[in-house]
Amino acid sequence: MNIFKKFGLGIFLLYFLLGAVLLILAADIGPSNGYLIVVGGSMRDSTIFKRFIQLAGGPEAPIVVIPTAGRGEDYDQYWRGLNVFREAGAKNLTVLHTRDRSEADSEEFVRPIKMARGIFFTGGRQWRLADSYLNTRTHRELWALLDRGGVIAGSSAGATIQGSFLVRGDTKGNTAMIGDHLEGLAFLSNVAIDQHLLKRNRHFDMIEVIEKYPELLGIGIDEDTAIVVHGDEFEVIGQGYIAIYDSKRIIPPNGRFYFLAPGDRYNLKTRVATRSARVMRPLNRVKEGEWRK
Repeated sequence: MNIFKKFGLGIFLLYFLLGAVLLILAADIGPSNGYLIVVGGSMRDSTIFKRFIQLAGGPEAPIVVIPTAGRGEDYDQYWRGLNVFREAGAKNLTVLHTRDRSEADSEEFVRPIKMARGIFFTGGRQWRLADSYLNTRTHRELWALLDRGGVIAGSSAGATIQGSFLVRGDTKGNTAMIGDHLEGLAFLSNVAIDQHLLKRNRHFDMIEVIEKYPELLGIGIDEDTAIVVHGDEFEVIGQGYIAIYDSKRIIPPNGRFYFLAPGDRYNLKTRVATRSARVMRPLNRVKEGEWRK
């Protein structure tokens, strides 16, 4: 009888673990219903702005802009940072900002998010966003916005905060990849995001992160370039390149990352890229034809 009980318990645990693995495999890495737009900084390409406004529901859609990553203490509805959104056609804009976590945890503060169809995090230092909003009512309402099909976008610091692992999150400066803040808002699970990739010669920096945390997927995004994420897939848009860092996929002979360009797509779950139909060339100028897919 004791052997039967042990055997039965073993079968139960086996099925339990199998079920847990299947749930993990079935879970989306990005938002199941909504969208993310993750921009590498210095956003000038009008197609990125237009995609954000389109996914939010058009020019009349309620959009909330969150400038908390910046240095300023106060931002009001006359903040000039709204001008670029107006120039792109957005007409219903609200600025939302606090450095007080208790305020970020209040019903009154999150009311604009409950009404919004789009959220945009502007640039600065990503740890300021974590200090203000991580694990607050604001954070929960941002997830609720995605669940109802909305879009969350961000540029520079507003890009990095969307990952689960926060690179360059050190309060002493932005050069340390692994600093005193490690947790992002995790709209992309098991992912670390860097920005200003090629413009600031940062394309080798993410290697340190994936060597220490090999389970993470690293994504580096150049300026004026973005990924548009839905569920397990993203598309590259804009003017530059992004880099993929995957410790399980080393490009022969010893490549630690590879580049994707506008029009390319990527599956976050299988970690497989799909090239666009046109001819692609890498940045290190390999021989003609070697980049063709």
